[in-house]
Amino acid sequence: MTTMSLEIRTAWWRRSRRMLPWLAAATLLAACSGPGADVPAPTQSPVAQGKLGSVAVVTHGSQGDAFWNVVKNGAEAAGKDLGVRVEYNSSGDPGQQAKLIDNAVAQGVDGLVVSMANPEALRPSIEKAVAAGIPVVTINSGESESAEFGAIGHVGQSETSAGQAAGKRLADAGRKKLLCVIHEAGNVGANQRCDGATKAFGNGATLQVDINNPTDAQSRIKGALEADRSIDAVLTLNSQVAARAVDGVKESQSAAMVATFDLNTDVVEAIRAGKLLFAVDQQQYEQGYLPVVLLQLYRTNLNSVGGGAPVQTGPAFVDKNNVEAVAARVALGMR
Repeated sequence: MTTMSLEIRTAWWRRSRRMLPWLAAATLLAACSGPGADVPAPTQSPVAQGKLGSVAVVTHGSQGDAFWNVVKNGAEAAGKDLGVRVEYNSSGDPGQQAKLIDNAVAQGVDGLVVSMANPEALRPSIEKAVAAGIPVVTINSGESESAEFGAIGHVGQSETSAGQAAGKRLADAGRKKLLCVIHEAGNVGANQRCDGATKAFGNGATLQVDINNPTDAQSRIKGALEADRSIDAVLTLNSQVAARAVDGVKESQSAAMVATFDLNTDVVEAIRAGKLLFAVDQQQYEQGYLPVVLLQLYRTNLNSVGGGAPVQTGPAFVDKNNVEAVAARVALGMR
């Protein structure tokens, strides 16, 4: 082998290693997209081809929410792997979230990732980004409005289907009456989860609490269980509220079984201890990581994924049979 050929091979190998995370994620994107035969592909807005230098991630996550911390970790990891500057901001207030999107557009970012718990409140801001030639990927919520608003794709889980799967699982466990706890008012995804769960379960009611007031949330759950002793299943839609539900069941001396959406270390310990039946895992690390890859592919090669259908990251289930396999990843902030 000549010295020149050795240098060429070495350079090729180094470049290939840098591309591995991108190629692996692109393969995963193609594999996990739902069938899109009946879903029209969105019209792609004009965009300047070239390097994806910066991405703004704007979510509706509340301050300190463990779920959204994992989304942030995924987005920042993708930025590091692909050499893209990622800036994460969030607000649970739709008006403030819209302002964060407007700020990103004014700064001229190369790509935008947005969760849409309240789609109509964000529509003007997202459409402004699209009109400016900034490709948008929606995540987590707002799946139905994503293509309509001009986004090039959506990464998340179908909330209605996930709710139905959770409701069926609780019914199969022999439960007779369900209480579904909504922690964010106006969050369309939360309503879809409870609607799906109640429909699949067959007999249920909803309870509104405030995730920003955990003590009151626990008190409301306790009160609902004391007022109706026939409730024997509680489904929460957030890992932090799950801990409050477990304590509410204990304080009310209810025999209700608790299940939840999403993971954190408290949920892992509760599953281990038999206090939680299962957690619906939508693998939110992917909701942070994959959109940056999708934007990179679109910006550099005008690739799109899904043909108008969302890239599904869930639902998966974590229970006593597989909790140990994911526990370490939860502790690392990756699940």
